[in-house]
Amino acid sequence: MGAIRLEGVEKWFNELQVIKGIDLTIDDGEFVIFVGPSGCGKSTLLRMIAGLEETSRGRIYLDDRDVTAEPPSGRQLSMVFQSYALYPHMSVGENMGFGLKTAGTPRAEIKTKVDEAARVRKLDALLDRRPKALSGGQRQRVAIGRAIVREPKGFLFDEPLSNLDAALRVEMRFEIARLHQTLDTTMIYVTHDQVEAMTLADKIVVLQAGRIMQVGSPRTLYEHPDNLFVAQFIGSPKMNVLPCSHAQNRIVFTGHAGVEATPADDAAPVKLGIRPEHIGLVDAADGACTGRIEVVEYLGADSFVYVDVDGLGTLTVRVPGSQDVVQGSTVGLDFPKDLIHLFGADEQSIAVAA
Repeated sequence: MGAIRLEGVEKWFNELQVIKGIDLTIDDGEFVIFVGPSGCGKSTLLRMIAGLEETSRGRIYLDDRDVTAEPPSGRQLSMVFQSYALYPHMSVGENMGFGLKTAGTPRAEIKTKVDEAARVRKLDALLDRRPKALSGGQRQRVAIGRAIVREPKGFLFDEPLSNLDAALRVEMRFEIARLHQTLDTTMIYVTHDQVEAMTLADKIVVLQAGRIMQVGSPRTLYEHPDNLFVAQFIGSPKMNVLPCSHAQNRIVFTGHAGVEATPADDAAPVKLGIRPEHIGLVDAADGACTGRIEVVEYLGADSFVYVDVDGLGTLTVRVPGSQDVVQGSTVGLDFPKDLIHLFGADEQSIAVAA
């Protein structure tokens, strides 16, 4: 079992509070990703779970056992670092088995576990090599293999792919997803890369300034963001956000037609959000607003179309790459009612009435 629960967790560095009352439950076997901008506290929170940072206030539980005051060695969690942290004078096999050796595990048992982890990580042919003879991807596989041999209740990953090039990151992302399916063990993964978060996670925890902004599945966060921060942080290209107001059953923009929609509960929206792929290019007279196509980026399967809209700025529209788009032309932008997002002055989401 590897269920983890945080209750009112805080972290202070002297007078500076960096983690601000986190309550979170991670179920056994879940793949949970902490994501957010630099400085949001995601790595600090992970290190607190690992026991590498002291918890100033609150409690941390592992399978209902209070481990708040326990050292890292007593928490039955394995951590994989961004820097790999391999011993350069040891072989791959020695690196993978070092933790078991220091714990006094019999040599035969160490060999059995290292051989099995090497098989899972496809490192069988590399066990006698030193880290300097390995590629970045191979070193990261060794670091993960070292974590596997300990048979922990959970794995903690601190931005493990950030040192790899783009092609290797894609490859390793697939390997980590497959590893989770194979081991069915709790994993907590820290990244600033929302693509990693969206493709790997069962559940995403979005952090900002030491607080949780929203917790949910990738689909929930993408389709139903609780607030403006999550709406703009999740998704690439990010959500278009426009100033708006509500009048006579329409969401209106100054100088433009707007959208026939009404916020629920008589709330007062001040901003409308819509994702690039949800905007339709239509005749100028038929859109919620009108603009001029300034730039078209052709990416093969898709094209990103940047439309300058008077009074609203530049909006990003995502269309199929096969769609014919003429730079410099004037177009209307259609905002389907069921795909818009409304936000109030407090930046919290407002439902759209059916």
